[in-house]
Parts: sequence; structure tokens; C-alpha cells
Amino acid sequence: MSGENGEPGPGAGQRAGYVALVGRPNAGKSTLLNTLIGEKLSIVTPRAQTTRQAILGIDTTERVQIIFVDTPGLLEPGYLLQHSMLHAAMAAVKDADLVLLLLDATRPDELPPPAALELLRARHGRLFVAINKIDAGRAEAVEQLAEWSVGALGVEPHRISAATGQGVRELREALVEALPPSPFFYPPDEIATQPVRFFVAEMIREAVFERYEEEVPYSVAVTIEEFREAEQPIYIRAAIHVERDSQKSILIGRGGAAIRELGRSARQKIEAFLDARVYLDLWVKVTPGWRRKGATLRRLGYSVPDSAGDGRQRH
Repeated sequence: MSGENGEPGPGAGQRAGYVALVGRPNAGKSTLLNTLIGEKLSIVTPRAQTTRQAILGIDTTERVQIIFVDTPGLLEPGYLLQHSMLHAAMAAVKDADLVLLLLDATRPDELPPPAALELLRARHGRLFVAINKIDAGRAEAVEQLAEWSVGALGVEPHRISAATGQGVRELREALVEALPPSPFFYPPDEIATQPVRFFVAEMIREAVFERYEEEVPYSVAVTIEEFREAEQPIYIRAAIHVERDSQKSILIGRGGAAIRELGRSARQKIEAFLDARVYLDLWVKVTPGWRRKGATLRRLGYSVPDSAGDGRQRH
């Protein structure tokens, strides 16, 4: 594109596009996003199914802008929230300019479910595969996954470790080469599209995953009820939604000890993210069956696909 005087116009020589990061739960998509962007945008825990919504991270250099889309894990959904998660991942596979499938070298038998595999094959030519966690997986497992990638998808995989950065630069260079010519979609100084409130809620949820076990973290949703940035310290009131009274009791703990510790952990994360002092006011609310109710999921900020039914899925 040229300007009125024949000079290169805005966007000339630039490449830009969306790259969907997809894979089974806990394959390392969020860790890879954070490594690629150089900032912690996606929460990372050892537990599967931590990411629930697509998170966009923007990596911009002089002539290239890649919008990485971290997606929930490809799973067999059991209830409405999981249908929402799978729908977000599948939509990203369909819509992105490029798709990067992550395979887990520590769990070589965990492959994409059939419906996802069909969509991935349909993106042939725009599909990349990376075998992640090569620093932790056995060499035989890496080769097993490489053979599967070539045989099932016709794609020679990259071998990387998102945690250590091994192979990530080469992977990024390959993605850049495949991006279409395009002007940038976002200002060069932006690294994310979600509002600050979203990331604050995610950090509180990450703290829950770190401090509680069993079913409690999966039964938690977080909403930001008040955010007064003009105050010093910044005042944030957040509601932690659980499904049962027993879960509320666990979160609060005897004499409120557990919720105080949770608040301290979450506040430290938020202060590091905002680079400012924070007063974090946490409240625990019982919202019965929120993971299985479409109206409640939407109220809590989740997108619910029309095809997912009314939430009366199996437990």
C-alpha cells in the first residue's frame, strides 16, 4: 500500500495475524504465551483446566505483530462451563490465521479428541505442531509424538520447552514467516486486550488454585465488584463464587484464617502486576450450581454456546 506521493503507506512491509495456541489441558499453552510475550498474562498452575477463556497476548516488533490466543484445553466436556471452554478453543482453531497445537512430552498418550482433530486437519497448511516439555519428557515419548504428528496431521513438529525457552525462538521465527502481510491490529505498545479487572480476577483465581485442593478451585469463579483506582492504595472488592456452603467454609477457614492468607497471596500478585499498593477486599458468595447454569455463567462473564444445551450434563 502506498501513500499519495508514492511513498510506502501505513502498514507497508508489515506482517500481522492471530495464532491460536491449542492442546489438551495442562499441555503448557499458558506458559508458552507468557514466555512468548515476556509478561505473565495467563495464570499457570500444575492443575489441568486452569484456563477457562481465550486470552490474547500481543507480541510486536518493528515489522511483525503476532496476537497469540491462549485457549482452554481440548477436553471432553462434562458440564456447561466445560462446553463453554471447549467452544472457545474450537472457535480459535477456526478463526485464527495460524494454529499451533501443543503436545505434552510427559503425557504422550493424551492427544486431541476426535472433533478437535478433524478441525485441526482442516487447517492444514496453517497448522503448526510443537512438542512441549522436552526437558521433562522421555526421548521415546518425544519420538512417539513426532511420528503421530507426521502421520495424523502431516506436520513435522517443533521440539520446545516453554518453561526454559528451549526451541521457542525458532518456533516464533517459523510462525512469523507464515504470517500474512497486514498492517498491525493493535498499537505497538499494547500486550493484551482484556481489561485490568480481568487479570486481577484471574490472579485471585490463581491464588485459589495454589492454596486449595480437590474440587474447590474448579468450583470457584471470581468477579470484581468494585475497583477504585484513584485511591491510594487502590481499592479492589472481589467476590469469590462457590457452589456450596461447605466450599465457602473451606475458603474462609477457622476464624477467617484461610481467607486472610488467600488475600495476602492474591494481593502480592496484583500489586506486582499493577506496580502499586492494593487494598484487597474479598467476599465469598455461594452461587449454587453456577458451572451448569447458562444464565449464571453469562452473568459471571463466560460465553455460553447456544449448542451446549441447558446445563443438565452429567457430573
